[in-house]
Amino acid sequence: MSGRARLALTAAAATLMASCALLPLVSPMTWLFQAAFLVAVQTGVGAAARRVPLARPLTVAAQALVTLLMLTLVFARGHAIAGLIPGPDTFRYFADLLQQGSEDISRYAIPAPLSDGIRLMVIGGVLIVGLIVDLLAVTFRSAAPAGLPLLALYSVAAGLSDGPTDWLWFLVAAGGYLLLLLAEGRDRLSQWGRVFGGVPRTPGGQESSAVAPVRTGRRIGFAVLSVALFVPFVMPSIQGGLLDGTGNGVGVGNGNGGTISAVNPLVSLRDSLNVDEDRQVLSVRTTTADLSDLYLRIVSLDDFDGTTWKPTQRHITGVPNTFPTPVGLGGDVRRETVRTTISAADWYAQDWLPMPYPPSEVRVAGTWRYEPVGMTLVGDHGQNTRGETYQVTSLAVQPTADQLAAAPEPSAAMKKEYTKVPASLPKVVAQTAREVTAGSSNHYEEAVKLQDYFAVDGGFEYDTQVQVGRGEGAIANFLKQRRGFCVHFSFAMAAMARTLGIPARVAVGFAPGTPQADGSVSVGLKDAHAWPELYFEGVGWTRFEPTPTRGTTPSYTVSDTPGSSVPDETLPSKGASTAPSAAASASESCPAQLRKQDVCASPSAASAVRPGDGGPPWWQLALWVLGGAAVLAVPLSPMLYRLRVRAGRLGAHDRTPGGAAAHTLAVWQELIDTAWDFGVPPDDSLSPRGAADRIVRLGGLDPVAAASVHRVADAVEQVLYAPRPRLTAGLADDVRRVSDALNGRAGVPTRLRALFAPRSAVRLLWAASAGWARLWERAAAARPTLRKPSGQRS
Repeated sequence: MSGRARLALTAAAATLMASCALLPLVSPMTWLFQAAFLVAVQTGVGAAARRVPLARPLTVAAQALVTLLMLTLVFARGHAIAGLIPGPDTFRYFADLLQQGSEDISRYAIPAPLSDGIRLMVIGGVLIVGLIVDLLAVTFRSAAPAGLPLLALYSVAAGLSDGPTDWLWFLVAAGGYLLLLLAEGRDRLSQWGRVFGGVPRTPGGQESSAVAPVRTGRRIGFAVLSVALFVPFVMPSIQGGLLDGTGNGVGVGNGNGGTISAVNPLVSLRDSLNVDEDRQVLSVRTTTADLSDLYLRIVSLDDFDGTTWKPTQRHITGVPNTFPTPVGLGGDVRRETVRTTISAADWYAQDWLPMPYPPSEVRVAGTWRYEPVGMTLVGDHGQNTRGETYQVTSLAVQPTADQLAAAPEPSAAMKKEYTKVPASLPKVVAQTAREVTAGSSNHYEEAVKLQDYFAVDGGFEYDTQVQVGRGEGAIANFLKQRRGFCVHFSFAMAAMARTLGIPARVAVGFAPGTPQADGSVSVGLKDAHAWPELYFEGVGWTRFEPTPTRGTTPSYTVSDTPGSSVPDETLPSKGASTAPSAAASASESCPAQLRKQDVCASPSAASAVRPGDGGPPWWQLALWVLGGAAVLAVPLSPMLYRLRVRAGRLGAHDRTPGGAAAHTLAVWQELIDTAWDFGVPPDDSLSPRGAADRIVRLGGLDPVAAASVHRVADAVEQVLYAPRPRLTAGLADDVRRVSDALNGRAGVPTRLRALFAPRSAVRLLWAASAGWARLWERAAAARPTLRKPSGQRS
């Protein structure tokens, strides 16, 4: 194996060894085998291009083109021309996949599932790094800078992973880089002569003091790896400083105090609701008989700035053995004790502990802290829910509608903190709240009317893809569009309740999951939910459900009392129409109560055909065709060049003596180039007769083809040396006969190389280089010579 081929294989191996650091991030690991095959093809194309040989830029272009074709074949076969040639639709699909991959990365915890988007990002990234490593280490023979892309690949993986085997992936990646350096050193050393294979021995049998350079390089590499791997374990750790991680936003303390300022947990709520695969997040077993009320609350958001809701910075303490009675809960309200065991998935890493509300006791392992106001638990120093199993004892509070209606006004402190709305809140929010709750005699009736306005009779629809904008006008836009998902409904109801003087906040967690055959309840990503909590004195923080088709309506908001503001579930909503419609939409043809139960069909807007959509214009199609032709012309340009040159040399010519002589020389040149394409390089030091003997000998030609070679050589000698040349006919047929003989004796790889990557095509580059040099010479000669003014001495 040549040194260049060994270096190429080592570069591919180093790329794959560095990419092993990505294994803990994605599951399953089947992507690595696919990436290994594609890297092998990419490396083989580079080796073949360098053997032709092609110029360095053409080598890189060929590898990049084949890489693009492979990615198209693997990921976008249905969006490509003939399943292989990428077009504009292919690149649009790639962009969609990359966007999907970035969303999946932000949505899933490590290890993330191997979705198509993540697979494209991982395999595509490995191929790009492999191309750069091959370019630096093999094409330009500089292995040391090739460590930079390898370091970038490893650093991305190491920065995301926090597993206990990170040292192993460092060892593998560093080993690949050292192998690359050693291969380059061996290649450079071989250019000076024989590579030392070991330690030579003296005639007496004793080892010489000369140590093989390759063995010395290996020893140095292993020593460096050992130092880099084991020194961090014995050195004292340095904490703090600019690069110190900020953790999960949890303040540190001694277990008895500290503060919490957590990241807004709503960041990935929409993404969780839009996942294609509803992965199980939690497995729940509970003693309650009413699973419809089993909401798992993560955190409460009580700081409203007019734009969004977020958790207020709170004081945290150690987890108490028994939690205090919830604020505002009176002794006359019915309650039951519920015991729940929750098991979190291994991939689900949440800083906050999902629990039924209100909890009274929690048994959980790890480092957790208690936030008394929201009655929530938050992980400290990187603690999260990944793989945790814990037990929660909670209260199932069951107030009646009469108790809520008779609740007195909350305290001044409670109203001051939980009814604040910014002055920048659009006036339409408070105005709509007053209109919806007109005629109410207490806060309870106002709350029920707000809930039913959103969930039943207000014409709102559940839509996770809607865009209502950001900023202070988002709630107003939502009230106008009447489309949104749980975040919009809970935000709007809580804000409107505050304008009415009802203390309100937003809770984030999970709606009741799906009962399983084994008695457990499965809670998935699509059960992620947000709902408003309103405060009533004597009852405490009370859940409401304004989001249509999501969650369950609380029993204390449904009344059978005649004349109640709460609608009867068996009757159509107030705004429902029984008149037929020629073009009824989903909201018009389906009663509001049925929409709340999620039994109405909802046609996809994406399936609607827009009139006048007749496809792209003709000029765009023409550009696509030209672009595809250009993509095909790049790898086929050497073959096309040789076909054109061969046709010109062997074609017709004028019958004058000068034209016949030029034709003879052109035919001889074509014979030389044809032999070169099949592995017989030209030797300009030989005479035509000597060159003919060499072509016959190295090409292994039969007597008929050999006679054709000598006939062309004799014709050339006549043109070059005879005072009156005797022109020979049929020379073009002789060259074709020789080409067929060479093609018949060659193997398949040689024939393919002669056809698609002919060696003689390098003459085009030589001609371009010579023309460029002549152009510069003419430009230099055309510049005027600077003359000194008369009378000036030199």
